[in-house]
Amino acid sequence: MSSPLPSVPAASVLDLAPVVPVVVVNEVADAVPLATALVAGGLPAIEVTLRTACALDAIRAIADGVPGAVVGAGTVITPTQVTQSVAAGARFLVSPGWTDVLLDAMKASGVPFLPGVSTTSEVVALLERGVREMKFFPAQAAGGTAYLRSLAGPLPQARFCPTGGIGPTYAPDYLALPNVGCVGGTWMLPEDAIAAKDWGRVESLAREAAALRPRG
Repeated sequence: MSSPLPSVPAASVLDLAPVVPVVVVNEVADAVPLATALVAGGLPAIEVTLRTACALDAIRAIADGVPGAVVGAGTVITPTQVTQSVAAGARFLVSPGWTDVLLDAMKASGVPFLPGVSTTSEVVALLERGVREMKFFPAQAAGGTAYLRSLAGPLPQARFCPTGGIGPTYAPDYLALPNVGCVGGTWMLPEDAIAAKDWGRVESLAREAAALRPRG
């Protein structure tokens, strides 16, 4: 069972690092060395997506074995996954979209969460429910920086973690927006590096990502 960890204030998930790695773990044995490399590179917030059979075990392994990591669960789409993720040690939750049922479960979980949005109406609906921090997905396909810039005027209270199609070329443009706290991405996790267990390369790419916007 995971040992107790300090809570993450809801307002701080977007501020832990400029980039949140979106991780797909295919082998549990990779979870700890991969997370260790990301943390060493300056990216402590790690979103492990629930897209593989071993994802919950990977979250548990990172929560237990990488003290500097703030591990979260991504692709959360059911209340059951909310419960399972928190039990495994997830310290935040990320969904690609949201429903009232899912939102209620995430609110009741006791950990910060980023429900996914791609339209203005979804943002307004979340603001009505008291939610101010959201995932903007799929970022590039849904309008990119131009869309988020347009939202900043009428809805300045909403803050976003854009994810989807973002790489090191586009990330600085997103991070320059006043309503963006961080971006989600996978470019620091190339498939060939993971297959080769080249954690040094992952750490190097993570360090480059962490430097995209200085934290003061």
